[in-house]
Amino acid sequence: MRLALHFIVLALLIVPGLTFAQHDTTVPPVPVIIPPAQGPQVDSTLRIININPYFTIHVDSTLTYGLQINKDASKYYWYMRNSPVGLRINKDNGQLTFKAEKSYFLSGKLKYDVDYKVDVGVQNLRDPKERVDTFFTIVFYNTDIVPSKVKPSITPSLTMDEGDTLSFKVQCENGSFPIEGISFYANMPIKNYTQVKKCDDDFTWSPGFDFVKETDSAKVKILVLNFVGVNKFQIRDTATVKIIVRDALNYPLALREYDQAVRNVTGYSLRLKYTFQQLDKGVKRTKSTRTTFDITSSSTALTGSVLASSASAGAKQTGAILPSVGVTLVPVKEAVAPQKITEQNQASLIRSSTKRLDFMLQDNALTGERDPDITKKTAKLKDELKQVQVQLIDIPLELTSNMTEEELNNYFNSPKVNKKYRTKK
Repeated sequence: MRLALHFIVLALLIVPGLTFAQHDTTVPPVPVIIPPAQGPQVDSTLRIININPYFTIHVDSTLTYGLQINKDASKYYWYMRNSPVGLRINKDNGQLTFKAEKSYFLSGKLKYDVDYKVDVGVQNLRDPKERVDTFFTIVFYNTDIVPSKVKPSITPSLTMDEGDTLSFKVQCENGSFPIEGISFYANMPIKNYTQVKKCDDDFTWSPGFDFVKETDSAKVKILVLNFVGVNKFQIRDTATVKIIVRDALNYPLALREYDQAVRNVTGYSLRLKYTFQQLDKGVKRTKSTRTTFDITSSSTALTGSVLASSASAGAKQTGAILPSVGVTLVPVKEAVAPQKITEQNQASLIRSSTKRLDFMLQDNALTGERDPDITKKTAKLKDELKQVQVQLIDIPLELTSNMTEEELNNYFNSPKVNKKYRTKK
């Protein structure tokens, strides 16, 4: 039936003169928007597409890392600045290679836990303006723990005397974790020392002259110092220093005692010199008086002998009397000016004692800034002074004098006095 309908329609179309009223049934065309072709998008800005800003490398490990760009790598050149020792880059493809050998760290060329900033860049071989500069950080670490140690700048054991000053530096040998603080303690209380709190501080101490007691064996005392260093993990290292302190002479006090002994000897010697001067003057006056009487009696006797040989009877009579007069002057001389044997002996003894004290002062003079025999010399001066004082205990010593020390010494050492009191054969 569908076929019959098609034949009817075809017949109608071909019948001549047959027309149909036509109606405009045309539908306006709908605009069709054809999307553009979905081809690959082109990036015109040069970029490094896989930069790693931070590398952490263990010692004795190998780093291999290829840097990439968003363009054809064959037309670009790679470069690097401020690179640590051993780090390399392939200029053609940007391949980073590094072998973290331990020898670099042992020689000091590289260090652990230090941020090394590395500048890296890529540039067009034909267009210098087309380039990219950036950087990355590389850090090396080591799992081996190197302990830090406290190292005083002296030997572990030393010997010193009382009164000396001990001074040394407390150093640190830093390992993986540096020492951040140092504490100190000793096996006995001490004073007058400087506190050590950190590395490279100085420890200074001076033992007093009463540090070693009389009850200490062998006249020594052993002081043990302990310096304890601590890092941030409270790991400790202790350095021990043993100090043997020997009993020593308190030289400042001994020097004061020596000076006092010298002053005592000098003062007593000056008193002896003044006493000698007074005794010598008395002996000298007596000698002058006796000499006057001797000359007078001799002159009288001689005059009498001369007159006795005269022709005049009166002169002969006078000459017979004058010798008796001269003889009479002798007992008068003994009564008026008796010989001062005791005073002269005392003056001689005083002079010899004074000479002895002067010699002892010269013989026991100090030599150098710290004379090791100062105690013996002080005791010698004290003993000599005591012996002289005992020897001259019966001789009255004058306490005052109108003469100065220089005048007394000049008088005591004058040639006349030396000649008078020198030992005669």
